[in-house]
This record gives sequence, C-alpha cells and structure tokens, in this order.
Amino acid sequence: MEGGKVMSEKRNVLVGQSGGPSSAINATLAGVVEQALTSAKVDKVYGMKHGIKGVLEDWIIDIGIPLGGPAEQKRLIHTPSSALGSCRYKLKSAQDDPAAYKTIFERFKQYNIGYFVYIGGNDSMDTVKKLSEYAKEHGIDVAIMGAPKTIDNDLHGMDHSPGFASAAKYIATTFAEVWCDAKVYDYPTVTIVETMGRHVGWLCAASAVARAQGNAPHLIYLPEVAFDDSAFLEDVKAQLAKSPAVVIAISEGIKRADGKYVCEDEGNVTVDAFGHKNMGGACRVLENLIRSKMNIKVRCVDLSILQRCAGHLASSVDLHESRILGSIALSRALEGVSGQVSVLNRVSDDPYRVEYSTVPSYTIANHEKPVPREWINARGNDVTEELVKYVTPLLGGLFGSDLSAGYPKHFGF
Repeated sequence: MEGGKVMSEKRNVLVGQSGGPSSAINATLAGVVEQALTSAKVDKVYGMKHGIKGVLEDWIIDIGIPLGGPAEQKRLIHTPSSALGSCRYKLKSAQDDPAAYKTIFERFKQYNIGYFVYIGGNDSMDTVKKLSEYAKEHGIDVAIMGAPKTIDNDLHGMDHSPGFASAAKYIATTFAEVWCDAKVYDYPTVTIVETMGRHVGWLCAASAVARAQGNAPHLIYLPEVAFDDSAFLEDVKAQLAKSPAVVIAISEGIKRADGKYVCEDEGNVTVDAFGHKNMGGACRVLENLIRSKMNIKVRCVDLSILQRCAGHLASSVDLHESRILGSIALSRALEGVSGQVSVLNRVSDDPYRVEYSTVPSYTIANHEKPVPREWINARGNDVTEELVKYVTPLLGGLFGSDLSAGYPKHFGF
C-alpha cells in the first residue's frame, strides 16, 4: 500500500448493505455491480447477506450472474428495500474484538476480495473507517470504500443523502392527500402525522412541499427545537380559529427541553444495537393531549416504515444519483483508493445540478447534520421557504418501474 492507495490486480468485489432500507439503496448496489462487470480488474462480484454479519457468518453469494444483464439491473434499481438484506451490527474496535477483524480479513482472502464497498449511513461509514484503517495498519491489499445511504438526510459532507429524496416525495404526496381527506368536513378536526427522524427533522420538514397542493401541513415540529406542550396547544387553537381542519406534521424524535422524547410518554423505549432509542408513538401522545384539552375530533397517523420503501413513488433524481454514487465508490476502489466515501454536492438549483467526489470516511462516520436553525421559524412550529426550495428539485419525475402487470415487479436474489 502506498500513499493511502492499494496496488490493484484482477481480484473480486464484495458489496453489502446496512442500516435502514430505502427506495434507492438498490440503485446504489446496481451502480456497484455495473461498474464491476465492465472492469477488466474484476473477476467476480460477490454480495454479503445482512451487512457485515454476512462476512462474519460466511453468508456470501455470487451476484454477478443474476445481475449480468441490463434488464435485471434495471429491475434491481426500481426495487425498494435492501436486496441483500441488512443488519444493525455495531463493529467494535480491533482492540475490543480482534477475532472479528481476523475473521473478516480471512474471509476477504478466502474469496480473493480486492475491493469492498459498504452501502449505508453514519454507523456503516464507521465500519468503513475501522476496516480501512485496520487494512492500512496491517499492510492488507484490500480497497475499502463507502457508498452513502440514509433517508434521514443527516450525513455530513454532502448536499443530501441517497434515499432521502424518495422518502421526502412520499411524505409530501401523503400530506397533500391527507389534506384532501381532512378538509371535506365542516366541523373542527385535527390530524397529526408522524414521520421518521430520531435526531434530525429533514423528513418531517419535507412535508412543507405539500403546500404547493393546498394549505397543509399547518404546523411542523422538528427535533431541532425543544417541544413545549402548552405552546403546541396554543398553536393548534390558533390554527383552528382560521380553519376547521388542521393537519400537523411531527417528527418521531421531538423532545422537550429536559431532553425527554415525547414518545416516551407512551411507556418504555427500547434501544437498538447502536444504542439508539427506538422511536414511534409521539403522535398518539399528542392526540391524547389534544383530546384531553379540547372537545374536537382528532386522529393520528404514523407513517412508520411506509415512507422509507415506497418504491411506487421513488424519485427519479434519487435513483439516478444513488446509482452513480455506487459506481463512483467502486471506480475509486479500482483506482486504489481506500477509506473514503462517495458524495455529491449541489452546484445549482435551477437548473438543478450536482458534482460527485469522495471524502474520507472519518468526516462522515458518527456525525449528524441537523436542519439549519435559520430554516426553522422563530416559534419552532414551521419551516422557511429556503427548506422548500432545497427539497423540491430532488423529487424528480416518474419512477419508471415495470408496471405491465398492474403493479411493480421487484428483483430478488
């Protein structure tokens, strides 16, 4: 290894997916496979089932054959969720778990892996960082690269994260349709819609795009601003004075000034393998709060997993960019680059244009990008027009899947 680069020869590629699924993560996988199949440096393309656990458990399959044609690759691009499966596995440091690293790099040797691409979010990029540093320290000839993914849009070093645009498109569309339903009655009603977003509110904020089709949502609450029950009730009453129907967008991760999540009022909150609290239920807490203080009809809607794998509303921009980011991650690995992540950054809004590059994985791993405070109004119950302008170009046009049977046809290994 010289200057942070590994010397290349004809070797095999290994790719995996980790973290929460999305409508675009398979497009990134397709980009990696397409790049691999056209490279003279690559012999076989392997996929690991269920993320890095697939290496530890030897759940490795040849994916070059089933994805050898353009028709199969296109179907994969338009298939939501993680075709190779995913995991919530936290790779410890080499000092804390030397056996895991020994197994991983013995597996790389067993399958003649020269190029490894891991598709995922913050924690997945931490895995890229740890493995690339280990390979460099031990003189191991494997190029390890990351390709970004997260619907939360919280990755540093890039304008937006693959998967976010499609989820945002689903959310904006859903709010426009919820407003069509809510406004039909002449008596007061409140509808609270909960989106994903544990620590950052990008997804919830995207609901504001729906206002191009109507008035909703009337109120938007993000984790970036402390939530106050009394102020919330005042906001709802003020909106009801203007309209009999009020639609409210809340992020699952809204929390009060004392740091307690609103959803924790529902009861015990468990944590995942990374120590993150499992969210969900804030809308029910607020539904009960309104019902106890006002004599009006109120309901809550938790979008839950529907927003992250809504392939029928995937953004064409999202799928295109995700595919390119996968291709770039492997192409840089083929050049000998290791320990970096493919990223994109916006050059202009109109016409919408981005540029692609790579950045060191340590600049992304374990960091979160919040919604800028200046894109949230002073009271903390809405977002500004700058946020809407930021999201709108990402939504794209038709998703382009095969609907010959009347519903999408998905790819599966």
